Amino acid sequence: MISTRRDFIAVSSGGLALATLRLQGAPSAKEGLSLGFSLYGMKTLPLDRALAECARIGYRNVELSLIAGFPTEPAKLTPEGRATIRRQLATAGLPVASLLVNLSLTVDDKAHAAHLETLQLAARFAAEIDPKHPPIVQTVMGGTPGEWEAKKTLMAARLKEWDAIARQHNITVAVKAHVSSAVNSPDRLLWTLREAKGTHLAIAYDHSHYALGGLSIEESLKPLAPYTKFVHVKDARREGKDVRFLLPGDGQTDFREYFRLLRKYGYNGPVVVEVSSQIFSRPGYDPIATAEKSHAALAAAVRA
Repeated sequence: MISTRRDFIAVSSGGLALATLRLQGAPSAKEGLSLGFSLYGMKTLPLDRALAECARIGYRNVELSLIAGFPTEPAKLTPEGRATIRRQLATAGLPVASLLVNLSLTVDDKAHAAHLETLQLAARFAAEIDPKHPPIVQTVMGGTPGEWEAKKTLMAARLKEWDAIARQHNITVAVKAHVSSAVNSPDRLLWTLREAKGTHLAIAYDHSHYALGGLSIEESLKPLAPYTKFVHVKDARREGKDVRFLLPGDGQTDFREYFRLLRKYGYNGPVVVEVSSQIFSRPGYDPIATAEKSHAALAAAVRA
């Protein structure tokens, strides 16, 4: 395991024996950076209202949350409900950049089987949303940082099962490191992907989690960019032992530099604002005002 920032930089600069990694590549350069909003942060709004507000504000794509309790939870949608979603998306003129699920590779066998079924539902939903260009399905990978050594082999084997489902439905599953999960750094993420040997896997990049681990944007993005097909943006800071996720612009992240580096390392695709549950669960949370504030903080940086 690479346990320090210096160790990570040394390994990433020397190459992590990734020649055999066969992942879905970054989006085509012709797509351009496209600012979007995750409806994970609009749970309380009807879908048509959420889409209309995102379009009005100026977002160019959205992420739909398939997590239980959200309006787009696939298990509770009838065929008519799915058709309604497609019509609402067409009316708003917003493509779906990704479908958010919350899966784990470290759960017991029963929960793992349930997560495989969730992924099957998400894959079928992706194909229904856009048969020609289905959105990616993106998720974290679960566990805690201290479980890494004990569970990393199991995680890679189970990730291979996720890849099999993605291959069956011809979609991409993008996996994301999280500061509080077993996979919490670029080296752990790349190791897991390499061991899984997947063909329909990609990386969902979110610098906030690497910033909390002491890595700059470039230090974390450079080794991950060739395999990155989706980007989440938010801010973050540590308060003692606690982690606090923030809206873009409420922390120290230089988003002009962020977007410059995305272009430098060949990423052109959706850049989606993610509002943490730490924020949207607070009393008085206003999803529309939050989307407006986030867009205002990022739009100039995207243009630049």
